[in-house]
Formats: sequence, C-alpha cells, structure tokens
Amino acid sequence: MTGLNPKHYILERENLQGLFNVLTESGYHVIAPTVGEGAVIYDEVDTADDLPVGWRDEQTNGTYRLEKEDSETVFGYTLSPQSWRRYLSPPEVKLWQAHRTNGSFTVESNDDPPPRYAFIGVRACELHAIQIQDRVFMQGDFVDPTYKARREGLFIVAVNCGRAGNTCFCTSTNTGPEATDGFDLAMTEVSIPDRHFFLIEAGSDKGAEVLEALQCRPAEGTEIYAAQRIIAEARSTMGRTLETDGLKDLLYRNADHPHWDRVSQRCLSCANCTLVCPTCFCMTVEDVTDLAGETAERIRRWDSCFTTDFSYIHGGSVRASNRARYRQWMMHKLATWVDQFDSLGCVGCGRCITWCPVGIDITEEAAVIRTQDIGITKGLTGE
Repeated sequence: MTGLNPKHYILERENLQGLFNVLTESGYHVIAPTVGEGAVIYDEVDTADDLPVGWRDEQTNGTYRLEKEDSETVFGYTLSPQSWRRYLSPPEVKLWQAHRTNGSFTVESNDDPPPRYAFIGVRACELHAIQIQDRVFMQGDFVDPTYKARREGLFIVAVNCGRAGNTCFCTSTNTGPEATDGFDLAMTEVSIPDRHFFLIEAGSDKGAEVLEALQCRPAEGTEIYAAQRIIAEARSTMGRTLETDGLKDLLYRNADHPHWDRVSQRCLSCANCTLVCPTCFCMTVEDVTDLAGETAERIRRWDSCFTTDFSYIHGGSVRASNRARYRQWMMHKLATWVDQFDSLGCVGCGRCITWCPVGIDITEEAAVIRTQDIGITKGLTGE
C-alpha cells in the first residue's frame, strides 16, 4: 500500500483473496456469506470463491427467494436469514459438566478458549445490532463471559449496502445503509462496466494493520464518488419506513389498544421473528443427566418470549395469550428497550417481516397504532 495515509483505498476485485489470506494467517477463523440451503448463510469459508458471487435475494412479507444473475457482484444480496449473533452468543452453550465418582462428584467448567473470528460482509444495521448486544452482555452490572470472550477477539469487515431490500428500513432507525463506526475495515463494492473494485477504509488500528498488508492503492476522487452514489441509491430505495418520533410514548399510552387483538389473530407464536432478529437475547437454562446418573450438564439455549414456557412461573404463564406475547415483543423492541439500554432494540433489518409465515410487518403495526392513537392504557398485563 502506498500514499500519504489517505482515508480511502482501492482493493481490486482480483485481489480480494488477499484479504482472506491475511486474516487466516493472522489466526482468524473467517466467517462470511455463502450459499447454502437455498439461502445466503454465514459460515466458515476458505476462499473468496466461496462468497455468493452473482446471487441476489428478493424479500417481502413472508417470502424469501434467492436467484442467480449474470453478474460478478460479490455482495449483491441484502441480508442473510441468519445473524452474526449465532457466533457471538451461540444457540447452545455448555456452562458446566459434573461427573460422579466414588460417591462424590467433580465439576468441570467450560473454560475452553473460543475461536478468534473474522466476520466479512457485516452490514451497517448488523453492526448496530452487535453494538446493541455489547450493551446487553458487556456494559451492564452482569457480564456474559461467553459473549465477552468471543467479542473481544473479533475482527469485523463491514460491507456498505449497494441496494436496499423490500423489507429494509434502516434509514428510519439511523442504522444504515452505510457503516460509520464499529468496524475494523469497511468496504463498498463498485461493479460497473469495465471496473470491479472495493473502496476500503480502516476503522481501527487492527484494521489499518490488515489494510497495510493488502495490495491496495489510494482511491481517486471519481472512485470515491462512484461508491458514494451506490450507497445513496440504497438509502433512497428503502422498502419500508418506521416513524420513530415519539414512538416509545405512543406505544406506552396504547398498551391496551384494540389493534393488539387484530394482530394476535394472525400471529402463530412460532418465534421466527425472534430467532432471525439480530438483537434478541432471550435464553433458558436446562439441567440434563445421563440415564446412569453419572454425568450432569447445565446448558444454556436460545429461547423466545413467544413461547408460553418462557414466562411461566408457579401457577402458569404470565403471558398466556398471543396478544400479550406479540405486544411484549414489539413494545420491547420499540419502547421498553429505550428505557433499558437507551436505544431502540430494532435496527431496521426487516428480517422479522421476511421470515414471519403470515407476513406481519412491525412497521405497519406501529403505523396503525399511530394513526389510531386512542391512548388506552390499563397496564401491561398478561391477559
């Protein structure tokens, strides 16, 4: 890399493999988008050839389709149904294991060091989701050691969006489509006739070290402008809009709005929205033993506020109805989260809209309550 320390550099498409090489040689396990199971998924990959070159997704209410195009675009999809949290806060974690021997027992804690991950292809909304989970798991009175260990060893390569999906609304939540912080490297893909390159910049000292090892050159003004135009196009073509002004108070004063009943008649309580959401963090802890009673384990697993068992206490579930569970989820994302963590719990990725089997749209539900603001609040009871 040459130049007088400019901010932006050019990584030619044919040199993208160099990024994988540098990260792998630095001891990282590279996690990046690839095609699997009929979708773009995040998985450990070996080379740039594993990326979803030429694949484009189409998403709308309750619908996801992946199509191959005659294109060399690497990051032409919008979002994977998965989120990066599955690597930072895994769906299942063994907390400890106990063994019985000669009338006594020993406990083995799960102290194995986690792998050092490098994420390639993190969108701006997903960066904000990671930052939100940082506040949940690392910045409060109680720190999650599993999340902390994985997060502290993480290297993030963000990719700015070149197009917005039909269910995206990150401009409404001020979380995209351009990555502004929270990354080590950020790239914008520019694929135009006779040119295919990545505008790249460092966001940390670690990122600068990796950038120094790549075959890059300082960007020219026309190249920066081309990248900015691509991001501007994505910003102007959002598929959804969520009006956030006064949203918390709006939902609070309409906790008993009759629209919650109408939504609950459609909701299946399947928990899809919480499983694809990049900020959800509901969990449960289970103790299991083998049939001989010689070994016991304590396991933490993802859970969902849409299950009746999640809010079960002695005597029954606190939220026994679909109405109570859907309202709890939406009000937590858009209202009570603000009181807890000083931000919305929604980053506008739109996954919950795409992967809801009946196509419930959180932006539509909020808009209905806003247009029918009747201020009915009796308290957030479980019904």
